Amino acid sequence: MFEVLVKFEGESLTVSVDASWTVDRLKIEFTRCLAAVPAAAAVPVVGDSAESTASATTGSMTSATAGVGALDHSEVQVIFCGKNLSDGMKLQDCELQETSTLFVTRRRRFTLEPNCSKERYANIPTQGAALDETYTSLQTHLDLEPHIKPLGNANYATEGGRLATAQQSGDATRKTPKLYVYCKTPCQSVQPGKLRVCCSTCKGGIFIVQQDPTCWDDVLKPYRIFGRCQTEGCSGTIAEFYFKCGSHPTADNDRAAALYLIKSNTRDVVCLTCGDIHDPVLVFPCAGGHTICLDCFASYCQVRLDDRQFVLADEEFGYTLPCPVGCPASLIKENHHFRVLGSEQYARYQRFGAEECLLQNDGVLCPSPGCGAGLLPDFGSRRVECVQQAGQGCGFVFCRQCRNAYHSGDCETSATQTVIDGGGGAYAVSSERAAQALWEHDQSKETIRQLTKQCPNCKAPTEKNGGCMHMICPIQQCKFEWCWVCSIEWNHQCMADHWFDVNLPLV
Repeated sequence: MFEVLVKFEGESLTVSVDASWTVDRLKIEFTRCLAAVPAAAAVPVVGDSAESTASATTGSMTSATAGVGALDHSEVQVIFCGKNLSDGMKLQDCELQETSTLFVTRRRRFTLEPNCSKERYANIPTQGAALDETYTSLQTHLDLEPHIKPLGNANYATEGGRLATAQQSGDATRKTPKLYVYCKTPCQSVQPGKLRVCCSTCKGGIFIVQQDPTCWDDVLKPYRIFGRCQTEGCSGTIAEFYFKCGSHPTADNDRAAALYLIKSNTRDVVCLTCGDIHDPVLVFPCAGGHTICLDCFASYCQVRLDDRQFVLADEEFGYTLPCPVGCPASLIKENHHFRVLGSEQYARYQRFGAEECLLQNDGVLCPSPGCGAGLLPDFGSRRVECVQQAGQGCGFVFCRQCRNAYHSGDCETSATQTVIDGGGGAYAVSSERAAQALWEHDQSKETIRQLTKQCPNCKAPTEKNGGCMHMICPIQQCKFEWCWVCSIEWNHQCMADHWFDVNLPLV
């Protein structure tokens, strides 16, 4: 026996189950426990995370749902990892673990949002369509592994905000694509991430997608993936994706920034700086996709930061860096990639970015030692005062032209002047190595030309014609759902790691 956490109409209930049970037996036990909860003794649940509710008892329901003795098990459905679990399915086949979270909802009929366009939601069941009991597209709002270990076959350790890997030998080192995130707490480093989805209307996790995402745009941009929310009273049809750290238990409201340029080095591309093969790597958004390991990328960022050679682009890109080879159209858009610098240097990066923005808008920095406050003096005025207010400013009055103490008359030329924007040495990259460190190298392309694989169940050839890794056998008698990457039955781990080809570039 083990315990699972059941969420029903906004409340949580812990139910003891056996792996040999069917889903129908689970539903009977859930409705029995629900009916046994005294309304007067109900205690609200504080928090939504697996950690905060793992120790909940059958007295954890509020009075709104406690003592519902009239609820029959046939009136509810169980949703786990985006699947409506059929009554005959055994729990041992559902990959349930201790304190896994299940959603139980009343059976309801799906309706579209008021005033929505039928053309816009052409792929969503029309009003009055009953919920399909056997629908199997996956969703990943749930935190299914309260004690999850780092993914893959590498040992992850952090140092200065970076991700270090220790590869093991043998077949176990076969790399599979994973997405990566920056975890602010508690890891404070780059970590393997998990893809999650919820209803964009109510933010609830009882949402079933109508189609699988096939690329980064599908999960980063709104109005790309539709579905249906199963939360009572919500008619939401738009999926909202977000990311979590996959290296520790998380609360429902935890979020992590997706680092879509960092990829599992499934193609064994060498680093353009050190020439070694590392995993993971960062692939610059240039045409060829120059590849650099995370340690060398952190060094590249540090050198450019020390020399103040970051580029202040438009609002879309902000304070950023291009590919070190000098490729056009290669600026990094997501500034969380620069978190590899570590918290102290990343704060310095943010300060330099604010200062560069100020300078480009005719502002000045106070030259007084230890101050450096940003100031926007009146146009045409030579006299600038670093006003002391709100804990900022030092009161120093200086000349805007020479940055010395304010004076009348012409400025005296100083033999030594501070260079605000740096100008240090360039970050050297070997042209020969740069030609090898290409994510889209011909040899790398050769490894992804296979477009057909055998179904793991019936061995029928299956052709992949899109970016989604969720395959369904084309043989009518089989219809086995499996993962293109792992060649095993499609499961929540495959979905969370590589629901789509996370190694594809962002369009």
